[in-house]
Amino acid sequence: MVDIDLKDRKILYELDLDARQSLTQIGKKVGLKKDIVSYRIRRMQDEGVIINFWTAINTFKLGYEVYRIYINFQYVSSPIKEKIISHFVTHRNVWAVISLKAEVDFDVLVWVKDIYEFYKFWDRTLDEFEDYFAKVTISIYVEAFNYKKSFLLPNHPDKGDRLLYRTTCGGKSVEIDKVDYGLLNELAVNARIPLIDLAEKLGISSQAVNYRVNKLMKHGVINAFRVNVDLIKLGLQHYKLEIYLKDHKQRRAIWQYLREKPYCDTLNVAIGWSDLEFEIIVENVQQLGEIMEEIDAKFPNTIKKQNFWIFDKVHKERWLPEF
Repeated sequence: MVDIDLKDRKILYELDLDARQSLTQIGKKVGLKKDIVSYRIRRMQDEGVIINFWTAINTFKLGYEVYRIYINFQYVSSPIKEKIISHFVTHRNVWAVISLKAEVDFDVLVWVKDIYEFYKFWDRTLDEFEDYFAKVTISIYVEAFNYKKSFLLPNHPDKGDRLLYRTTCGGKSVEIDKVDYGLLNELAVNARIPLIDLAEKLGISSQAVNYRVNKLMKHGVINAFRVNVDLIKLGLQHYKLEIYLKDHKQRRAIWQYLREKPYCDTLNVAIGWSDLEFEIIVENVQQLGEIMEEIDAKFPNTIKKQNFWIFDKVHKERWLPEF
């Protein structure tokens, strides 16, 4: 665990709202000179608190659908598991690959243009690894609500709406050209890359880069520029809380209740799994248990069961198919 103070937490909070803010802008908001902000960011990078800066890209707007694959393993040695992980990680259309401590061992999210493309991908996967899959569940990802990282500032609650952005399927796709895609490809893995560096990589002017970034934001292709924080270094843990309902009419009431809580990071919506899926950031499983008991007490005779997952290791998370 790394010891960081309130100023560090405020810097992380601001970076997650907009990682492309200048050091001067961040300094004004947290009450520090830009040189001190720069020093603190570099120190948190060196200490591993800041893993990287990334861009939340709405791939639904680019015409993609998202399928989730939940896998339970069998007869899997370490070399075989590494081979399976590599199979998914190296595929250009895979969004995320995560090892779990839960009723499911492994979680994969993949982008496709249509269901037949997914069928071909999954057919090839089964040809190679079917013997090692004890159980597979496939669901269709519909939308996500991502909330501000209020857990970074527990004694300074957010005022107003905590929603940072919403990513949802449906609607008209946005047409982009190769330069736009190249731009997104760079921003996906480095949200703070300077305009001048982007311009050099893309072979266009800095003004043209700025115009294209603003256009992609306006059309909802870029949702936000964010910071990836190693929660373990802050004494925190990432959990997924699943809620299965007796009374589906209470779904919205539970969502409205939890979305205001500082520990609520994301609400995922999908077809083919639980009724509510929250990603929650708290200190430990005991604190999570208290939250689950609190939900049961707040909504009696509403919930069939609650499960939780521990995010053990993220092998890949990249918000754009690789260029």
